[in-house]
Amino acid sequence: MKGAALESNIRAGLKEWIGLAVLSLPAILISVDLSVMILALPHISIALGADSIEQLWIMDIYGFMLSGFLITMGSLGDRLGRRKLLMIGAAAFGSASVLAACANTSGMLIAARALLGIAGATVSPSSLALISNMFRDHKQRSLAIGIWFMCSMGGMALGPVVGGTMLEHFSWGSIFLLGVPVMALLLMTASHLLPDYRDPAPGRLDMASVVLSMCTILPVIYAGMGGIWTLYPDRRVYPF
Repeated sequence: MKGAALESNIRAGLKEWIGLAVLSLPAILISVDLSVMILALPHISIALGADSIEQLWIMDIYGFMLSGFLITMGSLGDRLGRRKLLMIGAAAFGSASVLAACANTSGMLIAARALLGIAGATVSPSSLALISNMFRDHKQRSLAIGIWFMCSMGGMALGPVVGGTMLEHFSWGSIFLLGVPVMALLLMTASHLLPDYRDPAPGRLDMASVVLSMCTILPVIYAGMGGIWTLYPDRRVYPF
């Protein structure tokens, strides 16, 4: 009886499952942004006059920043608080989405996509870590993480579909504005549905390693883009 009571105390209730739904929407959105550009890029290149190198940066800078900052932001969440960092990232993602939608130059769009990647890197590890705090029961936690992971992976498949649907009815900037209502919902409900957690004894954040990793990744990417530009000298056309 005592074991059953203990299990019922740690099992998640309706509030936690609603919180999971709120966390799953940004997970879908962040992965959608990885592939939503596939159909939109030709429209963007015409509207902004982007050459092939600029198109590569527009397409790929989001994923580079997202993957490059994941570990750092996960560690930062242990220090600032996972819910707090999640809300900061959601606000930054929504703001960067508006900036990307309003971009009138290739450079402005590349910068906005880079900010989107960094903001996305704050949202993903924080949301996954919060799921572990919300679902203490082993079976419920496995199911919750599976749902979150399915949403993350499914978003990449949905990206071209979403992008094509938006482009059929609206301008190319509309594909970025999808992030605004999703992140607004997260900001409005996070303090009520999501717990906060901060590591009581976090290790030291090694900023030198963060800088060195980015300084290693970005020059390699830039060199690869230079090689592609050599193979495809017509800079008006995206080579893929």
